[in-house]
Amino acid sequence: MKYILGIIVLGLVVLFHEFGHFLLARLNHIVVEEFAIGMGPKLLSHKSKKSGTVYAIKLLPFGGSCAMLNEDEGETIEGSFIGAALWRRMLVVAAGPVFNFILVFAISLFVIGITGVDPARVMEVTKGSPEETAGLQVGDIITSYDGRSIANSRELYFDNLIKESSIHRVTMTVDRDGESVKIAYKPETITKYMLGFNYDTNTDGDGVLITMVSKGSAMRKAGLRMGDIITAVNGVQMKDQEALYSYFQKHPLDGTAVDITYERSGHRKTAKGLIPDKVTKPVSNFSYNAAREKTGFLGTLKYSAGEVLFWLRVTVKTIGGMFSGTFSINDMSGPVGIVKTVGDAYGTVAAQVDVFSAILTLLGIMTMISANLGFMNLIPLPALDGGRLLLMIIEAIRRKPGNRELEANINFYGLMLLLAFMVYVTVHDVLRLF
Repeated sequence: MKYILGIIVLGLVVLFHEFGHFLLARLNHIVVEEFAIGMGPKLLSHKSKKSGTVYAIKLLPFGGSCAMLNEDEGETIEGSFIGAALWRRMLVVAAGPVFNFILVFAISLFVIGITGVDPARVMEVTKGSPEETAGLQVGDIITSYDGRSIANSRELYFDNLIKESSIHRVTMTVDRDGESVKIAYKPETITKYMLGFNYDTNTDGDGVLITMVSKGSAMRKAGLRMGDIITAVNGVQMKDQEALYSYFQKHPLDGTAVDITYERSGHRKTAKGLIPDKVTKPVSNFSYNAAREKTGFLGTLKYSAGEVLFWLRVTVKTIGGMFSGTFSINDMSGPVGIVKTVGDAYGTVAAQVDVFSAILTLLGIMTMISANLGFMNLIPLPALDGGRLLLMIIEAIRRKPGNRELEANINFYGLMLLLAFMVYVTVHDVLRLF
C-alpha cells in the first residue's frame, strides 16, 4: 500500500507538469493530440469528440506526455505547435516547470498553514564564545550564512552538511526584530580524527544508514557511499545509530586502522584498514530551531515562497555536488527509488506517529519532487523543456525559424539518451532493493 502511495505522489507531480503544457497549449489554440499519464502501451484511453484529444493512462506509472499537433516537424497548419507564434510556443514549453513551482507553493501554503514555519532562529549561544562576542543573540533569525541565503532551518542544516564552514572567518546576516544585522567572527576549532560520513538509523531493519560520504575521505576512498548500511565496526555489531555513536565514544578514532562491515543491495562486504583523517573543523557555539512555529497569513505566504527557493537551491547545490565529487551518479534515484523513498517515509511516520503526520510528510516530499522536476526540466539539454526553450531563444535572436529537421533530430536523439539514462538509474534503483 505504501508504495502505491509513492506511485500516486510521483504521478500527481508529473500530471501537474504535463497539465501546465496542456493548459497553455489550449489557451494558445494549439491542438493537443494526446494527454497521457505514464509511459508505454495504453491501458485506458478516451478520445474527446469536441477537441479530438486522446486522454490516456499507460502501463508504466512513471512520466507522462502532452503531444501536440506537428510538435517538431510537419506542416505549419492552423492549430500546429510549429505554426504558432514563437512567444506562444515559449509559453507552452515553459508552463510545465512553472506549474511544478506553483504546485510547490500551493502545497507549502497548506502544510505551513497547518504545521507552521521553521525559521533558522537562534535558540542558544554559548557564553563567552566568538559568536556571542560578535553579537549573535538568542531570537535572531539567520537569513544568510557564509554568503548563502537561508530560507529556513533545514537549509542551514543542509548547507553545513555538504559544505564545511571556514575555520578562519564566518559571516552571517540575521533578522533581529525586523532589522538586518551583519555578524562576523573567527570560530573556535577542534582537531580530531574522522572517517568522513554522516549517518542515521536504518528504518528497514538493523544497521546504520550512511546518509553522506565526504569527498576525499577514508570512507569515500574505500568505496562506501550514500545508502550503504553499516552493520559492524571492527567486528562489533551495530544495531542502530545510538550503538554506533556509543561505540565511537568508548573507542574514539585515533589514527589507527578501522574495519567497516556494510551491506549494499543485500550483499555484505567489509572495507578493511580504513585510516581516519586528521581534520580541523570549526566549532558551532550556537543552536538553532528545528521545530515548527505558528505564523500569520503574511508569514505563511513569505515562507511558502521561501520553500520554493529552498528546494530550488537544494537541487542546484546537489547537482553542483555531483560535479565537485560530493555526490556521485550512484547517489541519484530514479522513479523506482523515488517511489520507495516516498513509501518508506510514509510507512515510518505512520507507524511511529500517526497517519495525518504521514500525509503531511508525503506532501513535504511531494514539494521536493516537484521542485526537482521543474528545475531539471529547465536545464538546456535536448529533449528537456530547457533544451527546447534554448532553441527558441536562438530562433528569436536569429529572427527566423531554425532547421526544423535538425531540431527534430536533436530532440529525438536527446530523448533516446534521456531514456537510456533513466533505464540506468532505474536498474540501479532495482538492484538496491535486493
